Amino acid sequence: MAYIDLMNDLPGIRGLMAFDPQAADALNGLANVLLCRESTLSRGERELIATYVSSLNDCLFCQSVHGAVASHHLGDTEGELIRQVKSDSSEAPISAKMKALLGIAGRVQKGGKMVAHRQVLDAIAEGATDQEIHDTVLIAAAFCMFNRYVDGLGTWAPEDQQIYKERAPGIVEGGYTRPGQKLT
Repeated sequence: MAYIDLMNDLPGIRGLMAFDPQAADALNGLANVLLCRESTLSRGERELIATYVSSLNDCLFCQSVHGAVASHHLGDTEGELIRQVKSDSSEAPISAKMKALLGIAGRVQKGGKMVAHRQVLDAIAEGATDQEIHDTVLIAAAFCMFNRYVDGLGTWAPEDQQIYKERAPGIVEGGYTRPGQKLT
């Protein structure tokens, strides 16, 4: 049960978005820009950054939703890659560039000033572009906000990971919308 009366029983950020549609539109707009627009980072890679940061923040709802979407995009049907990244990204079977970007994202999660110039240079050496580094920092910062929004109001999250897996294809197809909203 959320700390405030959301007037709905939707889980996680979905309940918050149904409670405040105006905020939902802005937050979903940000999520769509960060995770769904054209980019040299694949949608799966961007979802992986969101998942990783949400895992570091221990936000069950966000790491589950975005992990399922990342898995769907990356063809990780069993979710093993996501588990490996969340457990130890430096040992996960991902590119050196993604490892460097996740390293930056992990530092952003601790605090913006925790990112070291050396990390950025290392990411560039692994092939990351300025835009990819920018997007990584913005995704990490935004997901810290999303995670704190979800957990700061005490929303609930289903434990059953199959629920998130079943929702992933709809998000992949239609992006992020508030409950009841249709994309035009």
